[in-house]
Amino acid sequence: MVIIVVGGGKVGYYLTKTLNEHGHEVRLIETEAERGRQIADELDFPIICGDGTRIDILESAGIREADALISVTGRDENNLIACQLAKTMFGVRRTVARVNNPKNVSIMKELGVDIPISTTDNIARLIEREVDLSSVKQLLSLNRGEASLSEFELPSNFKKDGIKISELKLPDESIIISISRDGKMIIPRGYTQLQKGDKIIAMCENRSLHDFAKALGVDK
Repeated sequence: MVIIVVGGGKVGYYLTKTLNEHGHEVRLIETEAERGRQIADELDFPIICGDGTRIDILESAGIREADALISVTGRDENNLIACQLAKTMFGVRRTVARVNNPKNVSIMKELGVDIPISTTDNIARLIEREVDLSSVKQLLSLNRGEASLSEFELPSNFKKDGIKISELKLPDESIIISISRDGKMIIPRGYTQLQKGDKIIAMCENRSLHDFAKALGVDK
C-alpha cells in the first residue's frame, strides 16, 4: 500500500518507520530540509522536501497513486488542507489528520477528513485497520480496545484456497473461532481447510491484526 505522510516530526517519524517496517511504501513530506536529511539517513529512503499543502509537492510525492494520506504536522489547518487536497483533487481513498486541538475533531469530520485523530500513538494502528484492512469488519472491541473480535471474508481470488489452518503461521496473539460457509457454521480444527468465500471470525490483539491478515493472505 502506498501511504503519504505529511510532517516529519516525532509523530511523522514514528509513523513512517512503523508503516515501512510493515511492508508499506511510505513517502514522507517534510518542510525542513535538514530534518528531512536526518530522517533519510536514519530510515534509508527518499524524503520529499516541501510544503504538503501545495499541489506540486503532493504530485512530486506520487499522490495520484497513493492509497492514503496522513497529515501529522503541528498545525491543524495544514493537516486539513493536505487532506482536502488529497481527497477532492486526487481521489485518495482514505485521509487521516492529526488534530492538535481536540475541539477541531468535529470540524475536521464535517470538512471531509475521513479519520481525524487526536491520540497520535494510535494513528499507525488505525490507518492499517481503516485502509489496509478495509475488508475486515470489527464486531466487538475487547480489553479496553487492545483486542477485537473481527470478521474476515476470504475473497473470490483467495490465493491460499484449500490451505489447512495448521499450515497458517498465525500470530500467537490470535485465534480463529468459527468459519461460516454456505450458511453453515464450522468449528475449526487444525485440519480444517479454508476456502474462498469463507467468513472467518477471529479474536486478535489489534497490534497483530495486520500480521493475522497477512498470514491469511487477505492484506492489500
